[in-house]
This record gives sequence, C-alpha cells and structure tokens, in this order.
Amino acid sequence: MSGVVVSQYWLDQMGNPSTVMVGTITALYDVGAALGAICAAFTAEPLGRKRSLILGALILTVGSVIMGSAFGPAQMIVSRIITGVGIGYITSVTPVYQSEISSAAQRGWQVCCQLTTMLGGLMLAYWINYGMYYHPGGVQWRFPLLFQCVFSLYILVVTPFLPDTPRWLIRHDDSPDRGLAVLARLRGLSPGHAVVQKEKDEIVEAISMESQEQGSWLDLFKGHGISSNKRFYLALGIQFMQQMSGINIVTYYAPLLFQSSLGMSQEMALFLGCFVQLWYVIASFLTWWMIDRVGRRKLFISMAIGMCIVLICEAICVAIGGHSASIAAVFFVFMFEACFTWGWMATVWIYPAEILPLKIRAKGAALAAAADFLGNFLVVEITPSALANIGYRTYIIFAVLNIVNAIIVWCFYPETAGQTLESVDRMFIKKEDDFLDAGKDKWYRKIQWEMVGRAARARDLNRRMEGRESLSSTVVGEEGPEWHHGKTQEERVERVGQRS
Repeated sequence: MSGVVVSQYWLDQMGNPSTVMVGTITALYDVGAALGAICAAFTAEPLGRKRSLILGALILTVGSVIMGSAFGPAQMIVSRIITGVGIGYITSVTPVYQSEISSAAQRGWQVCCQLTTMLGGLMLAYWINYGMYYHPGGVQWRFPLLFQCVFSLYILVVTPFLPDTPRWLIRHDDSPDRGLAVLARLRGLSPGHAVVQKEKDEIVEAISMESQEQGSWLDLFKGHGISSNKRFYLALGIQFMQQMSGINIVTYYAPLLFQSSLGMSQEMALFLGCFVQLWYVIASFLTWWMIDRVGRRKLFISMAIGMCIVLICEAICVAIGGHSASIAAVFFVFMFEACFTWGWMATVWIYPAEILPLKIRAKGAALAAAADFLGNFLVVEITPSALANIGYRTYIIFAVLNIVNAIIVWCFYPETAGQTLESVDRMFIKKEDDFLDAGKDKWYRKIQWEMVGRAARARDLNRRMEGRESLSSTVVGEEGPEWHHGKTQEERVERVGQRS
C-alpha cells in the first residue's frame, strides 16, 4: 500500500479520504491479519501446518482479487480485512513449520532465508509501484494490488508437495513411523541412523511430557512444570515489541514520510522508497551469518539501542530541515532498516516457535503473530496523523520505545540459539542441585529472571560439549579406531582431557 496511498487515482476512486481514513484503510489489513492468526491458533494443530498454509493462501487470493477490483472505500475496507486474514494464517504457521523441520544448528539461518525472500517481495512491490507511476489511470494502483495473487497461487501449487512436520506427525499418528521417515529425509540420513533416532526419541519424550494433561486454551496460562505460561507471555511480548520499534513507519509509509517530512515529489519519494527496500534486502543477508553465531538476545538488545540512536538522529534532521538535513535524514532511514533487519526481523519470528513448548506451540505462535499484527495496526493507524500533527516528535516516541524494548529483553528473555526445541523444555524444568544453577552468578543476574542465567549457562555448556566432541574426533582420528575400540567412556574422556 506504500505506493497506492500516494496515487491520486486511488485517492480519487476512494473519494479523497482524510489522513485518518487512509490510516484506517491501511491498518485494517492488520486487524484481518490478527483475526487470521487467531483462527490459525484453532486450526493449525488439527489441520496440520501444511493444510493451514493452503487455507491461508486461498483466503489471500480471494481478498487480493476483491481489493484489486475495488470501486469504493467499503469494498476496499472489506478486501483489506480478508487479505489480512490470509496473511495472518500464513505468517503465523510458517515459522512453526520451519522451526519444526529444521535442525537446531540451522534453524535461525533457514528462517532468515525465508524472511529475506519476503523482503525481496516487499522490494518488488515498491519497484512495481514506481513503474506503475508512469501509467495513468486505475491500472496505476490496481495492478500492484492484484499482482500479489502470483505468490498466493505459487503457495497453492507448491505446498501440497511438501511434507508435514515430523513433530506434528509423531504427535497425531498412532505410530511414529511416518514422522520418523520424514525426519530421516529432512536430515539426509537413514531412519536407523543414531542422529535421527536420537532426535526422534527427544520428540517422543517431549510429546509424552507435554501430554500428561489434556491440551486446551487454558494451557496457555498454566505452567505445567515447564513455565509454559511465562513462555507464552514472552512470545506475545517479543512480537508486540517488534512493532513498537517503529519499523512500519518506514515499511508502510516510506513515500509518505519522504513527502511529508522531507518535502519530496511523489516520483522522487517512490523512487527513493525502492532503494530503501533494496537496501533492506541486502542488509538482511548479514543476519544469515549473525543469528545463530551471535544469538537472539544480543541482537535484540544491541539493535534496539541502535534503532533508538538512529531515530533520535532522524528527529533532529527533520526538525532542522533544509537540503543537507534531508540528505542526512534519508541516510538514517537506511540505517534504521539495517538495524531492524539485523536484530528484530528474523529473530522475532523464530523466537516464539523456539521458546514455546510443543503442546501450545501452534496456538501460542498464532496468538503471538496476532499480537504482532495488533501492534502493527496501532502504529499504521496513528502514523499519518502523527507525522502531520507532531512531526519529528513521532520519531522521539519510538526512540524511547526501543530503549524500553532493550531493557525488557535484557531482564526477561532467555537465549534459545543453538538448542533443540526439546532441550529448551528441559531447561525450564528446575531440579534440586541442577548443574544449570551451579556456581555464583554475576551481580546483574539478580536483576534478571532466573531463566536468563540458566539459558546462558546451557548455551555455554553446549559449546563446551561441541568442542569436546570435535577434539574427541581428532583424538580418534590420530590414534586410530583400534585405540577407540574397547576403551571405556572414562578412558576416552581422560584422553581428551589430556589433549585439551
């Protein structure tokens, strides 16, 4: 909608709506998306991840056709809600599907790949809007809105050939055989391979542990000995906080921002918006490398602080005005998108699926997506009026919210990178004399939720274990398999310790 809302042909067709009405028409998409995410919470578990994606794509196709053929505000409003419902389905189920088919070491990276392609679609939408600027008449805004049918139809064609997730199959089938077969194909190993069997056993164990009580919506608010309720609140919070960063001031309204704040022409605003989104895609590739190496927490905190600083600089430039300040303001828009995609794009969509236990993962991830869309609605609804009435102060508000985001993450959000989904469950089971609670914590751990420290120690332990396994492989390689054969575990560990 970024290029559509500045098209005079669209404005004339809609009866030249006020800035409030423009914000409402744009934001109702997010209301629909929130409804779609909530509906997905009811259907994603019984239908499965794959069939839920197909349903969402069908709804999206219908909404897109109605929207592209709209002849008045009422039809546009209805179509925006329907389209949003389809997007809500797709965006709430996709991270769950990806997290459940990916290995722990590659989970973050693979979600980054998916989100980079999403940003590629956003960039394509901007360039289509710019290209259609030179075509007068209704086609200028109808074609961009109808073009999204290409991608929803692609989902409808491809998804039936994809497998459902091993975790869903094992949970719902009478026998784990079908889930085991899918898991083996995903890992490129035989069903009897030790790695596949170990992961299957972990899934079965987690399902058994979580199925001790009958699942229901009330389970979202119960601990079940693994802090399920608190983990659900974390999932809701991180997705709502994503929107409080202010990203959709740029994503939805970049051309409007350049026109209203910097006084650019419609053509220049659209053209510059295209390059902002091109940079968005380019910057996202760095996240592929960082998300699993750096971890979720550090990216959340550092990039929230970065966005705060950038928004303050943006506000100063807009307040000063003039040619030089406008150039600097454009630079800070680019920097803001970089900080967001590095810290608050892929990380936010992968985190709920990682932190939530399997029993409530589909419901919790869907409601977390709904929280994201409701936050999105709030931001998109107020932005046109805020830019028109308080100008540069709009950026100050979101700068403060980014600092609040950083503080909340530091205090309450445990690290999930590098851990299997089942090991996250075990981390929340607190036992007496648990090694994760051993030793003296640093002073600042007393301020944080105890699970933050436990997660940090669990990640350190995983890294040490990976290092020992690597060193053990080196010892076996140098000494030969005949040395390894017949040795006890203690003898092998002792040998590794001597080498390290």
